[in-house]
Amino acid sequence: MDSLTSMDLAGEFILACEMLKSPLEEMIKNLEPSPSCIISTNALPWTQQVADNFKIPRYIFETISCFTLLCSHKLSQAQIQETEISDSESFLVPDIPHRVEFTKAQLPGTTRKSSDQVKKLVDRIKKCRLSARGTLVNSFEELEPWYVEGYRKENQRVWCIGPVSLCNKNLAEKSDRGDKASIDEQSCISWLDSREPSSVIYACFGSLCRMSAAQIKEIGLGLEASNFAFIWIIRSLDSSAEVEKWLADEKFEERLEGRGLIIRGWAPQVLILSHPSVGGFLTHCGWNSTLEGICAGLPMITWPMFAEQFYNEKFIVYVLKIGVRIGVEVGVGPGAVEEQSNALVKWDQVKKSIENLMDDDEEEGRDRRRRAQKLGEMAKAAIEQGGSSYLNITLLIQDVMQARK
Repeated sequence: MDSLTSMDLAGEFILACEMLKSPLEEMIKNLEPSPSCIISTNALPWTQQVADNFKIPRYIFETISCFTLLCSHKLSQAQIQETEISDSESFLVPDIPHRVEFTKAQLPGTTRKSSDQVKKLVDRIKKCRLSARGTLVNSFEELEPWYVEGYRKENQRVWCIGPVSLCNKNLAEKSDRGDKASIDEQSCISWLDSREPSSVIYACFGSLCRMSAAQIKEIGLGLEASNFAFIWIIRSLDSSAEVEKWLADEKFEERLEGRGLIIRGWAPQVLILSHPSVGGFLTHCGWNSTLEGICAGLPMITWPMFAEQFYNEKFIVYVLKIGVRIGVEVGVGPGAVEEQSNALVKWDQVKKSIENLMDDDEEEGRDRRRRAQKLGEMAKAAIEQGGSSYLNITLLIQDVMQARK
């Protein structure tokens, strides 16, 4: 999806993905031995038909948390979207263990008008979810035990098998994870090695979030004003002529040489987050990034924009208590740069949030960092032999064997 020049092409992209069905079936016919199961995400509902054709079980791989899955289910049952409340009026998620409030404007699907193709895809996803044998979740049980248990009551076969990013253990694997990095990993590590432990802010907003030039300027000014060292990722699609002119006119990189490192394009995020010099993560709250921050034991500044990112913010700040909100209240759709003029986060908000997160002099900041570090240790233990995710993979294999019998 990050290769699309506009999110208006999402419908065509979905159709293009479905064209993989025939070649996949041809490949499966020629595999020896034949597959025991198919594991696919909700975004590929047509794989259920492939699984049915070959009479093999399909398992859904959920790229969101059990917290989001359960909250979404409870709000769907309560039919919140059909109620008369305004987009800005807050409401509680019913029947969950924590007090969590949303507004309609923060829920997925309210930030952007969906095309007919996307609506049809959502309907197919709902139908195919009921046909799947079970659900794998990129999470771990110790992270959200209340929500794993709650979601299991709705769907019996649920296995948390994450965090999957921890399968990348050595330097080369961490560096190559995702796309090709736009910076030599050795120069990146050397820069981080020159910094004090827990002194650097890492600011990255994922592969799909588009930012206006005005918003990028505010982020840069906020990072500068905070007086903390930082690594700042500017996506290649966001690196417009206007942004580059501003950086050059302000001599931004020369002015902050040694304190600030700007990476244009793709960054080796797991490698950076796991470095001891990094002390905080300014994130858009995508679930992959959220988990990678948790695995690194880092407190986070939350800046959700669309999809389920507001769910993840609530989870980080109010359930795990390892985050500080940047303060956005309304989502903007992926690629919806024009919507950001009404929701511009000013430089002083960025500065204040960074100072709040990195302040280890206050007890609240120290507790937040301790909780984050503890979760990082728990994440690593979950995937090791005898850990909860390790055991869940074993249970999954046993279930596949049982289904095949």
